[in-house]
Amino acid sequence: MLRMNLNPLTASRTVFFVACLMSVASASWSMDLLQAYEAAKKHDATLRAARAAADAGRERLPQALAQLRPNVSANIAYNQNQLSSTSANFLGREQTTDSNYASSNQTLTVRQPLYRSGLMAQYRQAMADVDNSNALLAQEEQSLPVRVSGAYFEAMLTNEQLVLVLAQRAAYTAQLDAARKSFAAGVGTRTDIDEAQARLDMALSQELDARENVDYTLRQLQILVNEPIERLAKLEVSRLQLLAPQPNSLSAWIERAEQNSPQLQALRARLEAARQELEKAESGHHPTLDAVAQWSRSESESVTSVNSKYTNLVLGLQLSIPIYGGGYISSVVRQSLAGVERAKEELEGARRDLGLRVHKEFRSLSDSVPKIRAIEQAARSADQLLVSSRRSFSAGNRTVLDVLNAEQQRMLVLRDLAQVRFSHLIARVRLLALVGAADDLAMQDINRMLQL
Repeated sequence: MLRMNLNPLTASRTVFFVACLMSVASASWSMDLLQAYEAAKKHDATLRAARAAADAGRERLPQALAQLRPNVSANIAYNQNQLSSTSANFLGREQTTDSNYASSNQTLTVRQPLYRSGLMAQYRQAMADVDNSNALLAQEEQSLPVRVSGAYFEAMLTNEQLVLVLAQRAAYTAQLDAARKSFAAGVGTRTDIDEAQARLDMALSQELDARENVDYTLRQLQILVNEPIERLAKLEVSRLQLLAPQPNSLSAWIERAEQNSPQLQALRARLEAARQELEKAESGHHPTLDAVAQWSRSESESVTSVNSKYTNLVLGLQLSIPIYGGGYISSVVRQSLAGVERAKEELEGARRDLGLRVHKEFRSLSDSVPKIRAIEQAARSADQLLVSSRRSFSAGNRTVLDVLNAEQQRMLVLRDLAQVRFSHLIARVRLLALVGAADDLAMQDINRMLQL
């Protein structure tokens, strides 16, 4: 056996070091809702992709603005020419002359659009595209609290269900033991033992399912936050705030959603972009006017001007008038009109669907408050029934089956109570997300109801 002799100072330092490591390990594997939300904001792949898409969409504006600015181009050419010419002399014989010379050309052109209605429509369309990109990013940012809280509460619910199943298994085990003792004492029946054993076997099967659900939901949350998790916070019932939506008016929430919903903002931006696409199409019938300045210098640019140098400066206006394009522009206009109509209908359809979803979450949040209180009362009644059944069984007035049924009823009520509590919290997050208010403060308020 290996023995280590440590002096008191060294031993205390070792104990302190081990305690620090355990504390750090415990903290790194535990996570409450707010910590999960902050981690998801950094690591969630869907949100990161939305941010990249928004950055890409914002580049449409400087690209469109660049089309309105002067365009400067330069061309430089240098050529080595070899010329071979054949002609007849005065005697009628062919005579070949070879000559080599270098030629060069330099041109600088500046073009400034003065009137191009299509470019102005393209610029306004780019502004609408940027608004659409920002709205889509905001929509994903509002979706993140819903996804995080949904995954977190689902993992919490499976943990609660596992705890209930374990408690039920312990109760069935105790009841089986009591049935066996009663049978051995001659006051029980074999049926009582078989009934308790059957309930215990069912509880063992439910335990396996519950553990599988716990592992799956925890893994689902880990993928979302991209961090390992072993322990979640628990709902502190004393901190649970059973509040109806404020204001308690469905029409007020629908109006707020129509004003602030990122989804509707994105669709409004797409409608504006479609309208500007129509403007671009109609601009094909309009003339364009550009200011052009060009400076050029050439040397030996042709065989007739070898060793000659020319410098030319041109300032002027260039007007282009479309006359006939085979009906292409008219077709594009009709196509753009259909695009505008489509964007209008998509916006109207989304507005109606949004009102329906707000109605659903509003009713879910409102109705869950009395429902939770009713199930809480049912849980108290189930507790009392279980106590009474056990006492009656001890007195010989009830059977094992009565106690087992009371135990099962209590577990079902507690399961429903945990489920409706979590449904209340997730409905709160979803309703806020629909009106664009699922932010850090909202997550902090809900996180205060949890205890790590």
